[in-house]
Amino acid sequence: MVKSYLRYEPASAFGVIVSVEANITYDGSGKHLLAPSLEKVGVWHVRQGVCTKALSPSASSAGPSLAVTSIAASTSMIASGYADGSIRMWDYEKGSCETTLNGHGGAVCTLRYNKLGSLLASGSKDCDIIIWDVVGETGLYRLRGHRDQVTDVVFLDSSKKLISSSKDKYIRVWDLETQHCVQIVGGHHSEIWSIDTDIEERYLVAGSADPELRCYTIKHDFLDIKSLRAGGSTTVDDDNMPTHDKREVLKLLGEVQRQTKDRVATVRFNKAGSLLACQVAGKIVEVFDVLDEASAKRKAKRRINRKKEKKSQKLMTEASENGDAVRDTLEENVPVVTAADVFKLLQTVRASKKICSISFCPVTPKNSLAMLALSLNNNLLEFYSIDTSGTNKTLAIELQGHRSDVRSVTLSSDNSLLMATSHSAVKFWNPSTGSCLRTIGSGYGLCGLILPQNKYALVGTKTGTLEVLDIGSGTCIEVVEAHGGSIRSILAIPNENRFVTGSADHDIKFWEYGIKQKPGQDSRHITVSNVNTMKMNDDVLAVSVSPDAQKIAVALLDCTVKVFFMDSLKLLHSLYGHKLPVFCMDISSDGDLIVTGSADKNLMIWGLDFGDRHKSIFAHSDSVMAVQFVHNTHYVFSVGKDRLVKYWDADKFELLLTLEGHHADIWCLAISSLGDFIVTGSHDRSIRRWDRTEEPFFIEEEKEKRLEQMFESDLDNDFGNKYIPKEEIPEEGAVALAGKKTQETLSACDSIIEALDLAETETERIAEYEEEKTKGKVTEFQPNYLMLGLSPSAFVLRALSNVQTSDLEQTLLTLPFSDTLKLLSYMTDWSQYPDKVELVSRVATFLLQIHYNQLVSTPSARPILSTLKEHLHEKVKERKDIIGFNLAAMDHLKQLMVMRSDALFQDAKAKMMEIRTRNTKRAEARTDVGGEKRKKKKQKKSNDSNLHAIL
Repeated sequence: MVKSYLRYEPASAFGVIVSVEANITYDGSGKHLLAPSLEKVGVWHVRQGVCTKALSPSASSAGPSLAVTSIAASTSMIASGYADGSIRMWDYEKGSCETTLNGHGGAVCTLRYNKLGSLLASGSKDCDIIIWDVVGETGLYRLRGHRDQVTDVVFLDSSKKLISSSKDKYIRVWDLETQHCVQIVGGHHSEIWSIDTDIEERYLVAGSADPELRCYTIKHDFLDIKSLRAGGSTTVDDDNMPTHDKREVLKLLGEVQRQTKDRVATVRFNKAGSLLACQVAGKIVEVFDVLDEASAKRKAKRRINRKKEKKSQKLMTEASENGDAVRDTLEENVPVVTAADVFKLLQTVRASKKICSISFCPVTPKNSLAMLALSLNNNLLEFYSIDTSGTNKTLAIELQGHRSDVRSVTLSSDNSLLMATSHSAVKFWNPSTGSCLRTIGSGYGLCGLILPQNKYALVGTKTGTLEVLDIGSGTCIEVVEAHGGSIRSILAIPNENRFVTGSADHDIKFWEYGIKQKPGQDSRHITVSNVNTMKMNDDVLAVSVSPDAQKIAVALLDCTVKVFFMDSLKLLHSLYGHKLPVFCMDISSDGDLIVTGSADKNLMIWGLDFGDRHKSIFAHSDSVMAVQFVHNTHYVFSVGKDRLVKYWDADKFELLLTLEGHHADIWCLAISSLGDFIVTGSHDRSIRRWDRTEEPFFIEEEKEKRLEQMFESDLDNDFGNKYIPKEEIPEEGAVALAGKKTQETLSACDSIIEALDLAETETERIAEYEEEKTKGKVTEFQPNYLMLGLSPSAFVLRALSNVQTSDLEQTLLTLPFSDTLKLLSYMTDWSQYPDKVELVSRVATFLLQIHYNQLVSTPSARPILSTLKEHLHEKVKERKDIIGFNLAAMDHLKQLMVMRSDALFQDAKAKMMEIRTRNTKRAEARTDVGGEKRKKKKQKKSNDSNLHAIL
């Protein structure tokens, strides 16, 4: 009889506020902050400090490769890029995944929407940039040219261009209409990590490991160089300015010196464009004030005047004999605005830990210039208010997660409480909801124990102290100097008020606890006292006690495990076999088996009665960090540094399940008393709960699944592909298809081929039936039930419509030419459906492009293409006329609404811009007149002083 087992599946993950792999960003309203949380995107309400929503992939696709690496937000959609190159589009209101876009072969490094939110640009480690149509949910084209990882992209909506930066030290400007690179900007001496433009698209700032920020002015298509030079806002030395280069979009304005030597990680303008934040790979964010055009000119003039004064003083000290010569020299300098005149250091924000990402709030607060959100590498979010007088930290979201690795997890006896320890705090969680109940400051906790009745807890620290915690009040009652080295294990002795600790100081100590009232205290508290000590000859790494409290097993640094009698402490067995130290072990509930996990990546199963080794299993690809039996069974869970949780049958020595989900080393493991769920803690600061379901599985099925996964993962590395020449480096500005071949596209292609074959067979059956009907042999026609009651043409159209829009091109690329002809033969019928004209046009155009030569040389394809040309052109023109008529009607309705509106200013924004421009010109004129008068006075004084000096 084949035995079945119950499956364990991931239920929840908690404890992560923000992960370090991706950026944070505000939504359009400024009320919520989007923060990466490993494979999820957390939506945090800023004022309440609560995570209101978590955007998470489906459980079937969750895995360690799906860490979020980039986030971008528009008004209604959220885009999140992942480490496997996929991009998910989320509906912000519903919190549901609308579509998944596959195109990149490496992790997505940056995402950016255009202003309308209709286009999305993505840059990746595969050096490519892909432009995605958000409305059509498909990739438009791929831009190739960078020679290293693309670090940032930004749209120029006014001129329909895209600017990208890369680790190859170059900035590229792409024309989105012609889909080619129009400019390559060099000059950086190191990798460029971030770029950004202001809201008016006047300046572009790039940050690298250089000690300065490089600032560029942006030339738009509707402006020429003469107008820019006359305006004076875009200024470089005339020697460095090209005379008439229409393709030049970026021109160097100058460099802005930074205060720190760390490399730049992010540069971002606020929404108003008045502030620029420069975040370095450290604890500092430098905030620059962006001056307007008039202020920058005045600053440049003051700088030139100071330069003139210094030069005149130098000439006067040299006692020049000719005053006219002095005047001519002073008049040589012309005011030129540089980057230092535009960007002025305003404030410096210093965080407590290294900063991972920053984001400006799109809504400006009343009493400050801006609100800046920071994500730190210790799982923390901080919010700062920036003002001219200084910066103030207004909020910190920290209680919902640990600041460092989760080193131990411990469940209470009734499974209602979970204790987790880290380097600076102990947190108590509700394991069902994942909510944090208590946070108590502590030392570096390596192990813990919750005492019965859930009132008190014990924590063993790295410094050798034993901390006694009161869970109800959330305080540390007592700190006992228990050991001279780190405490690695703390376990309760069954059915007794005792526990045992093992430490790196070679000691195993036995303790008693009880509720007593100490002298000088009003209330009674728990006290612990040492009753016995056992000396070992090496560091104690792990301790385990048998359920009957008759035996105690000790793992030592010398790779051995020694089993002692509990009462007499005499040696019973010495277990030899591991090649590296044993980090963890556990004894089964019946006391028959003991399992040990080691740094040599092996699990060993031993008989506790005779100390014989039953089996040695190569369990993990890295060190085994924790093992534990399920209560009253011989099933074992093990976790390791390879990020996997494995479920074993210790009697049959077989692997039952492999659970993936963690993104870093797993340190600890706890199993409920009923075995209905397990809890794991990891280096990624997350705590994950895995629930046992009622779904049974069989070992043979799981083995087949693992073999299939191995086969699919090795498809790209099989013997045949090893000798295929690698793809050449793409030429400058090359354009390619946006998608990539995936398992989904192969499955979609198979479904289309299967539908074509079924439709062809059904068509032949219908033709035979009609022929028999003409001969008088009338029989009832039985349609194929696999066709779902559809005609052959409608059945193939259904299979084609089921293909995701983003995967359509790659699916058609995989389709053989013979099936392409069959598909084209149905398109004349499909063009009669008004809602399918767009799909038919897209499919027909793409198939004609990729199979042009074969179609031209194939006689049977000519009548198909001729018929398709007649009908498709007519239907496309008809749909185009309908859309044009609807657009004209909506425009007419808009004009009628504007005419009926009672508003005083129908175009208030344009008029306000006119008034501001007029006022700015008047202020500049007054400044110029005053400056000329002061200049004449100074010149007259200098001439008089020169004359007196000569006389």
